[in-house]
Amino acid sequence: MDILTLFIIVPIITIIALVFSKGLERSRLVSMIGSIIQLGMAINLMFAYFKERAVNTDIMVFTKDLVWFKSFNIHYNIGVDGISVALILLTAIVVLAGVFISWKTSELPKEFFISLIVLSLGVYGVFISIDLFTLFVFFEIAVIPMYLLIGIWGSGPREYSAMKLTLMLMGASAVLLVGILGIYFNSNADGGALTFNILDIAQVHIPLAAQKLFFPFVFIGFAVISALFPFHTWSPDGHASAPTAVSMLHAGVLMKLGGYGVFRVAMFLLPAGALHWSWFFIILAAIGVVYGAFSAIRQTDLKYINAYASVSHLGLVLFALLTLNKIAWNGAIIQSLSHGLLTALFFALIGMIYGRTHTRDITKLGGMMKILPFIGAIYVITGLAYLGLPGFSGFVAEMNIFVGAFQQNADTFNRVLTILVVSSIVVTSVYILRLVGKIMMGPLETNGVTDLPRATWYEKTGILLLMLPVIGIGVAPFWLSDMIMKSLEPFIQGVL
Repeated sequence: MDILTLFIIVPIITIIALVFSKGLERSRLVSMIGSIIQLGMAINLMFAYFKERAVNTDIMVFTKDLVWFKSFNIHYNIGVDGISVALILLTAIVVLAGVFISWKTSELPKEFFISLIVLSLGVYGVFISIDLFTLFVFFEIAVIPMYLLIGIWGSGPREYSAMKLTLMLMGASAVLLVGILGIYFNSNADGGALTFNILDIAQVHIPLAAQKLFFPFVFIGFAVISALFPFHTWSPDGHASAPTAVSMLHAGVLMKLGGYGVFRVAMFLLPAGALHWSWFFIILAAIGVVYGAFSAIRQTDLKYINAYASVSHLGLVLFALLTLNKIAWNGAIIQSLSHGLLTALFFALIGMIYGRTHTRDITKLGGMMKILPFIGAIYVITGLAYLGLPGFSGFVAEMNIFVGAFQQNADTFNRVLTILVVSSIVVTSVYILRLVGKIMMGPLETNGVTDLPRATWYEKTGILLLMLPVIGIGVAPFWLSDMIMKSLEPFIQGVL
């Protein structure tokens, strides 16, 4: 069996094992073992990729092609490049950390972990797919479990939040399907057969009118899941109502599908459409960056603060992609990885604080460092990494984005927007330092709870799984940056 199909088979086996497991302990154990195996596979894939790339110059490696529906030329066509490998590794890390952070889940634990694994299966499928239709199917598999995870295991207005999220994302999927079909029916513009194969379509000269027409459909269809302004409103409500592990996977992994789809499909297959529409969508992305930062500063609920911060930081990814600059694109991919790790860390820490104090209101919290030193120390470090302090992954990502965006064509329009987006760093510093000062360093306030349990071994394991790569990327970023830059070459050439 090929190395990539295992990322579909192992989650399915894990799900089957969960179905037949009995009791909370066995559900935890099966989920943990399955997730550890997935992480091992992701690490093995990374080393195998480096080895294969040394002798293979194809755009995608480890490719496999099996016919699904011959009449429509739909194939199970898979392969990866450096960007896919990096995102697969991110997914494996966040999933395993989410399992550890959810260790205490006692309400329908089997069904909860099954839903988490189904979500991860869909995400893996998107990252390995070369066939557009197959990619879309896996995209929907990743989105659907969110309704159950929030609606059943969430808190607060969970039914409202789950329904709002589902309607917004399903609406975006309908728009995306129109765009994909538009690409498909124009994939024979050079006289060949209709195809869903991304690499084959990239060689076709799709008519300019079709590119201009369908680019907004594909871009919006993917970008909504990355909380593109003004379609972002589902995200804060969804995060606030979701259980901790679901927020981790939602922000850490699922929302990365938007930027990935924009890069892999919209930019690559419709380059003329990207050039035509970039000015419009880059304005929306810039607004999202600043709006998310200012919205976060006004919140008092820890989850809402992190949710709006995610809107801002994912807006950076879309902004960087729309600059059509190689350095900025490199920053966009690293930002996706960095944000995935850091936002999952924040949600994990928020869940740990809420589980002990039973509140997320920052006005009722203070002095946590004195009684929860491990959680407090990691929270401070995560906050500093989130605002882009050198030595952490956020600095590497944001420097690439800002430098690339500012130098693109020496264009005044891009430079003004870049300066506007850079200003969001100041706002981010305000709400991060405000949080640290209030809930960690301030007078002792624990919402009336005086005896707070320390972090457990499984919570520490989940936290360290996320923290170590953040520091690793910040201290030694060049191996990752080189891997991404080499994978960007065939994609950026199409839009320059």
